[in-house]
Amino acid sequence: MVNRNFNPFPLIATERLTLRQLSLDDGQGVFALRSNAEVNKYLNREPSKKIEDAINFIYNVNSNTTNNNSVYWAICLTNTQTFIGTICLFDFSAKENSCEIGYELIPQFQGQGLMTEAIRAVIEYAFQELEFQKVVASVHNENHHSVRLLTKLHFSHSNQIDIENSNLNVFTLICSHG
Repeated sequence: MVNRNFNPFPLIATERLTLRQLSLDDGQGVFALRSNAEVNKYLNREPSKKIEDAINFIYNVNSNTTNNNSVYWAICLTNTQTFIGTICLFDFSAKENSCEIGYELIPQFQGQGLMTEAIRAVIEYAFQELEFQKVVASVHNENHHSVRLLTKLHFSHSNQIDIENSNLNVFTLICSHG
């Protein structure tokens, strides 16, 4: 049985990163991330147009976390507490014993192995703490950086087609230990 209780919020620390709950203090960082054309290029969403969009987003994801429907972390550099991106687990399936992972990083922090570090930690949490057997990621077929990242992390390209968006490739990672 999957344990989905995110109270208290699951704080995760890695060598360089702190993954913590989003707060209203992250409004400017979330706005910078969600209004960035490069970040939004492969995401099927409207860019944030004003800071209120980011604040509403923070309220929504924290509400979903409180209701144990998803868990959404702010990714921060541990040494400076600088907000650099987000990572989340959502779309929990008891039937498939799976969840989906999503992530985004402010472009100036890309290419430094930070997202690799964050994803590894969240996958470990999904498999060990939440006891999921499978983590799924949907990636736009032109987002070559994300495809390479998932491949490096041993995700397999699935033959599964995303019904809602045919431009998305589905990748899966199966838990290798019981």
